[in-house]
Amino acid sequence: MADTWLIVGLGNPGPRYEATRHNIGQMVMDELADRRRESFRAHKANARVVETWLRPGGAKLVLAKPNSFMNVSGGPVSALAKFYGVDAEHVIVVHDELDIPFDSIKLKTGGGHGGHNGVRDVAKALGTPDFPRVRVGIGRPVGRQDPADWVLDPFGAKERETLPILVADAADAVETIVDSGLLSAQQRFHAPR
Repeated sequence: MADTWLIVGLGNPGPRYEATRHNIGQMVMDELADRRRESFRAHKANARVVETWLRPGGAKLVLAKPNSFMNVSGGPVSALAKFYGVDAEHVIVVHDELDIPFDSIKLKTGGGHGGHNGVRDVAKALGTPDFPRVRVGIGRPVGRQDPADWVLDPFGAKERETLPILVADAADAVETIVDSGLLSAQQRFHAPR
């Protein structure tokens, strides 16, 4: 169905990872569901989903949080895309991005995975890298901390002050892509603030 969009927030399952940088994609899914007063429910594709609408009479949204670990997100995403009959260009993947400063969002379709194993696995499972992405900046660690440890740490106190705004902006970006297209969303969210 051309008016159905699958919106996937990447992350890791379980309470240990809920508040970590790697799970910001799932935080954005929670924001989108909260805006619609909806709750996630189990789906046979090894994910939790909310079926809702952009607005009454608007595009159908399937918000999804895979139950798999980040590096094997592709299986649930591919299964959901098949179940709902959604082509890759209508699968929006929301994920953390080390190479974008914290509190910034970049949007794109296609291209490489930039070392992000979740994105790599989704591209492999969908058979194409050509799907829209909402890349939510978490920045790189200062000093010698391993980036693999950094992404699994909770946000710092200073970051938590602006985190709700960043999550809301990413949710707005998703809605803008669905409503007005990627170019319009890029023009809005890539502009300096």
